[in-house]
Amino acid sequence: MIGMGNALTDVLIQLPDATLLQQFDLAAGSMRLITADVAETLAKACERYPQSLASGGSASNTMRAAARLGADCGFIGKIGNDSYGKSFRENLEKCGIRPALSVSSDNMSGFAMTFITPNGERTFATYLGAAAQLAPEDLLPEMFDGYRLFHVEGYLVQNYALIEKAMRMAKEKGLQVSLDLASFNVVEENLDFLKHLVNNYVDIVFANEEEAKAFTGKEAEEALTEIASQAPIAIVKVGAKGSLIRQGNTVHRIPVVKAERIDTTAAGDFYAAGFLYAYSQGKPLEVCGQAGSLMGSRIIEVVGADFSEEKWCKIKEEIKQIIQ
Repeated sequence: MIGMGNALTDVLIQLPDATLLQQFDLAAGSMRLITADVAETLAKACERYPQSLASGGSASNTMRAAARLGADCGFIGKIGNDSYGKSFRENLEKCGIRPALSVSSDNMSGFAMTFITPNGERTFATYLGAAAQLAPEDLLPEMFDGYRLFHVEGYLVQNYALIEKAMRMAKEKGLQVSLDLASFNVVEENLDFLKHLVNNYVDIVFANEEEAKAFTGKEAEEALTEIASQAPIAIVKVGAKGSLIRQGNTVHRIPVVKAERIDTTAAGDFYAAGFLYAYSQGKPLEVCGQAGSLMGSRIIEVVGADFSEEKWCKIKEEIKQIIQ
């Protein structure tokens, strides 16, 4: 499988409460794009809080996790000619992912300030930088050769021409297309275009309850039905109640895997990774959902979007037990 998304470095910032979010008018659980000036102001305001760096971006997280499980993965994105960009490329290669990265000559690599509150919720303030310069002309048909599935993050939707061309090229190469709706505010701001994509190109839709409601105006169960009428496979994640998967008239109810919630960063990305990995192995949708649920639950037990090598070994064994 190959993913396309914003090539970002995550700056993980642990907050003692939601005061800073309120100060900068950041809605809890949302993603807001910011300018370089705002990023600088935010960085100064956060200097006193614990921080760490990690490779990020929604589709990148999904590809890295799927690759660690054993999938053959690639990634399309754009970076700057700087240390963040170099680190991003090296991290993909370290995970065995084939990078299809364009390089900007006049902008620095993007980064996402990820604010983690004590309840484990994460809120993003994202400076896209070079990532936002990924353009339709950067796409080449051969990028899709050798893959069977193309996964796109909804955060890319601000570039209508890019995302539609990429999906069209993937379909012309015979790939199935999956789309993660990414964030409720992204859905609200781009609703008509996202519906156009889902109806014309998308085979698998990932959404949480808020995103599904923003997309359909309905609660989870009814939203699932509506999304499944537009795309062959619909997945709605319902938090502590697990997830719902619908294909045609068949609905699978996937229970949550119990976990200690520390940081929800990349929970949806890792759910998608587990689901798509099992799907790429030809497993039934119920099994795909179980693999997704395990991955989503395990990642919220750590800060950030990666595991230690020891933890990865244990998780791969758990996934093996699910999909055997």
